[in-house]
Amino acid sequence: MRLRLQVLVALVTFSSITGSLAYKPVVILHGILSGAESMASLVREIEEFHPGTIVYNCDKFSGWYSLENAWRQVDQVRDYLNEVGKLHPEGIIVLGYSQGGLLARAAIQSLPEHNVKTFISLSSPQAGQYGTSFLHLIFPDLAAKTAFELFYSRVGQHTSVGGYWNDPQRQDLYLQYSEFLPLINNEKKTSNSTSFKMGMVRLNKLVMIGGPNDDVITPWQSSHFGYFDENMDVIPFIRRPIFTSDSIGIRTLQEAGKLIIVVKPHVHHLAWHTRRDVIHEVIFPYLD
Repeated sequence: MRLRLQVLVALVTFSSITGSLAYKPVVILHGILSGAESMASLVREIEEFHPGTIVYNCDKFSGWYSLENAWRQVDQVRDYLNEVGKLHPEGIIVLGYSQGGLLARAAIQSLPEHNVKTFISLSSPQAGQYGTSFLHLIFPDLAAKTAFELFYSRVGQHTSVGGYWNDPQRQDLYLQYSEFLPLINNEKKTSNSTSFKMGMVRLNKLVMIGGPNDDVITPWQSSHFGYFDENMDVIPFIRRPIFTSDSIGIRTLQEAGKLIIVVKPHVHHLAWHTRRDVIHEVIFPYLD
């Protein structure tokens, strides 16, 4: 009911100004250990410079609840996107920040008949995470080299981070225990593998944003599907199997001119959605 009231208020307000919708609705998903309020700066910029845009600032799994199992969160985000999409048959834009970008991507893949036109992944660990700078808030004594002992276990898989923790030197354990990232990346084949790919190639535009001074996403190239190999060298996404085998449709999108890679230096992880100049440079061009 609250979602429908939000739409009605927005439509009435905007129609009184222009009588028509100029921009597609935007759904925003926050990152880990935060909530919808953390995306307020981005919402304000969109509403100011794209007046009349209907913005859905998703408040699901805020704060500590963002650590819940990744699939549990994806199930609710999927239903949320499906409901919003039905309200806007013209299509919607989805922007997911940090962990929210990974959950949003999985939700889109779980909706092979979605009407998401553009998906913007804003500094999200799409190929996984192997850095503990942000985890010290939760697990003060956790180190990257030993984190697998926690995350590659039944207990660890109950946490969202455990679902996308990707230890490059323990790939056997990653594939054995991880119940989330290997599935949505089609590294482990399931009955959903085909539909996961269909959900991606249905996009009109996939925008991947990240940069070398992020200091949280590790390696930062994970925001573009790049990742460490077993020697801790970062392999660009175009040389990784997820692209060369086109397992989830990234190569298909690139060949169709629908994949956009944005590399922006001198932006810390917490600034992608708060710095006005960054918002206008790397996000606004794709809110059409």
